[in-house]
Amino acid sequence: MDKPKLIRTATIPTSLDIFCRGMLRELSSNYEVVAISSKGKELETIAKREGVRTIGVNMERQISLFKDLVSLFQLVRVFRKERPDIVHSMTPKAGLLSMIAAKIARVPIRIHTFTGLVFPTATGLKKRLLMLTDKITCACATHIIPEGEGVKNDLTNYGITNKPLHILGFGNVRGVDITYYHPSPAEHDGFVFLFIGRIVKDKGIRELVQAFLSLPENAHLQLVGSIEPNDPVNDETMNIIKTHPRIRLHNYTDDVRPYYNQADCMVLPSYREGFPNVVLEAGAMQLPSIVTDINGSREIIINHTNGLIVPPKDCEHLKQAMLYMLEHRTEAQAMGIAARPVIEQKFEQSFVRQCLYNYYKEITHAV
Repeated sequence: MDKPKLIRTATIPTSLDIFCRGMLRELSSNYEVVAISSKGKELETIAKREGVRTIGVNMERQISLFKDLVSLFQLVRVFRKERPDIVHSMTPKAGLLSMIAAKIARVPIRIHTFTGLVFPTATGLKKRLLMLTDKITCACATHIIPEGEGVKNDLTNYGITNKPLHILGFGNVRGVDITYYHPSPAEHDGFVFLFIGRIVKDKGIRELVQAFLSLPENAHLQLVGSIEPNDPVNDETMNIIKTHPRIRLHNYTDDVRPYYNQADCMVLPSYREGFPNVVLEAGAMQLPSIVTDINGSREIIINHTNGLIVPPKDCEHLKQAMLYMLEHRTEAQAMGIAARPVIEQKFEQSFVRQCLYNYYKEITHAV
């Protein structure tokens, strides 16, 4: 009996690499797996490492009507040729285009995973347009997976869809390899706050830098991530980052464990998230986290148990939380020690993946 054919799609190969590393190979035991994203060497690397077939279909991350129509036409053609049993998309543009194309091609099972929502923090015409695209994605999907309760509530409360929404496990779709992310603290001077992520406005970089400037001389800030032209940090903040003697900016690297090991506290003052993996990784490394009261983050952090929660876009509360960690090191260390069991119990990678594999079995048997 032939294996069911499963196509996983994401806008860029980096997303497939981040969310599906090792998973595609595991899925190959029970499915004929094909991975689709924009073209690039990284997609070729994924094919070799995972032992699956890949197809390059260029997709723009930003709105580009003509290019989006070309991508849609190409996806319809691919799906009609491949005749998959399941198309499972993630990331916004791949979700929109894949779900429309899969519906046109009459793919029986069409799954989209929302790893985060952009529209709740947008305004005006952009917000209405983003809501419309998410409504279209949901209308074309047969199954919808929100990454956590916060994303699920937004999809429901904003009227994006009235279809059933299925959260896998405790809400994360990637999971943490707790054998890879394990604590091995390194000696360092002072108290080190760590941020890992894209250096963009929506990650709360301005608030983080402003809060840090008020801290004592023994505080240090390590920023690990790439500067992106979309949603740029303002010039004043970037100038401070580049010139401040106790702030260091590092390019993102595949192995960020040394930065976790040299830190005392993770800080993610983001405006929006789906389910932030860096907070999960920090917890596995026995680091407490300061996060904003947003989707995902508040589903991982319990205030004063494994970290602190502050309002988003609030420099003063963020500064007070950072100062608390700095002045109460014993409590901060205790929060870090308490963080790892949470990850082991709820977000360990094999458990998270098994939740997805069980879901595939459940819905394919129902068709």
